[in-house]
Amino acid sequence: MDELRIQDQKITLVDQVEQRLISYFKERGFRPGDSLPHEMELADALGVARSVLREALSRFKMTGMIESRTRRGMTLAEPSIAKAFKKAINPLLMTETTLLDLLELRMALEIGISSSIFRNITQEDITDLEDIVKMGAVISENKYAPISEFNFHTRLYEITGNKTICQFQEIIHPVMEFVKDRHHDYFGPIARDLKEKGEVITHEDLLGFLKNGDKEGYDKAIRLHFKLYTDFMMKRKVEMQNLNESKNATMSGASDNKDISDR
Repeated sequence: MDELRIQDQKITLVDQVEQRLISYFKERGFRPGDSLPHEMELADALGVARSVLREALSRFKMTGMIESRTRRGMTLAEPSIAKAFKKAINPLLMTETTLLDLLELRMALEIGISSSIFRNITQEDITDLEDIVKMGAVISENKYAPISEFNFHTRLYEITGNKTICQFQEIIHPVMEFVKDRHHDYFGPIARDLKEKGEVITHEDLLGFLKNGDKEGYDKAIRLHFKLYTDFMMKRKVEMQNLNESKNATMSGASDNKDISDR
């Protein structure tokens, strides 16, 4: 296993070990379920302490790429994209720019899966959605109780049959709720404005297009359904841009005054 030995680089030792192990797994053709060499053997081959190796291995375990099994030791496994994503997403630790980006990503994804929904939807799916709509409680204009909102859209994701998409919904939904709670003063006026314009699309409206097999109508409706969020994002992005420009102007002015005083 001499080919595993790492070279001096500018990145941390643990990062080097992580990268070298990934290359090693690929070069040796390891597949999920295959047993991996013992920790001591890997550490010796890499020329690092076992503590360094264990820290690198812990990163793989966090994503599900490596599993430790009784009597089998370490085995390679298929990494969980959702697991890694879930650990990284914490709205309290994210800037508003990142939160808005995630919100936009979630909407783009749901709008983009309409073809898959119409391709896979069954009468059983329609019945499930009807039950969800009947139990759903609309609190105000285009605003549902959190459980109703979650159940309806989760069911849409499930219809695609794409496991990763379903997992994404579970991860990203709390971000949407966090943004709505933090900026609730924005959503009320926007929702009332949409209602006055007749641009409020409910879950029942979306269900109607699904039942009629009207994909073109559904595509337009799902965009309007999310217009509450798109209008909010446009408003906040303009405000944030203006705020940044104001800060930059203030800093530039302070710098100019300092140059004058230095003279």
